Amino acid sequence: MATTQARGVIFIHSAPRALCPHLEWAVGRALGRAVSFDWADQPVLAGSRRAEFYWEGAAGTGAALATAIRGWEHLRFEVTEDPTPRSDGGRWLHTPGLGIHYAQTDTAGNVVIGEDRIRYAMEIAGNDPLELGRELQVALGSAWDEELEPFRHASDDAPVVWLHKVG
Repeated sequence: MATTQARGVIFIHSAPRALCPHLEWAVGRALGRAVSFDWADQPVLAGSRRAEFYWEGAAGTGAALATAIRGWEHLRFEVTEDPTPRSDGGRWLHTPGLGIHYAQTDTAGNVVIGEDRIRYAMEIAGNDPLELGRELQVALGSAWDEELEPFRHASDDAPVVWLHKVG
């Protein structure tokens, strides 16, 4: 049986300069070949770098990539794996303060929340609709998205406006 090929993207949103070659090495090891990232300054966090890397590999490579680069302090990243006809897609988000979050994705890139996770959220929430909303936000990875959003926009060469900063 042929191995299902998958593809995706690694977004290194912020990494200390000293960590950059180690990230390339870890990704290359997970892919089984040497890789080189096109690093750029990350304007949101002085002294940090950002990169995007498009990859192809066997289904499940996204998980291997996220595992290979998680655990380093001060690293913010996303790994995506597009779904294939024979495998689900996935999205791994990591921030220093929140750790890692995994979500299954559909063919349009939407997060899929499984029946068991919804039942768990309902059980935890009881009759409290605010708690149900909070549990669903956790399942969606909303806190990770909120923390990464300024880094995503900065990576598009868009100016970042810090509305909460004064002076």
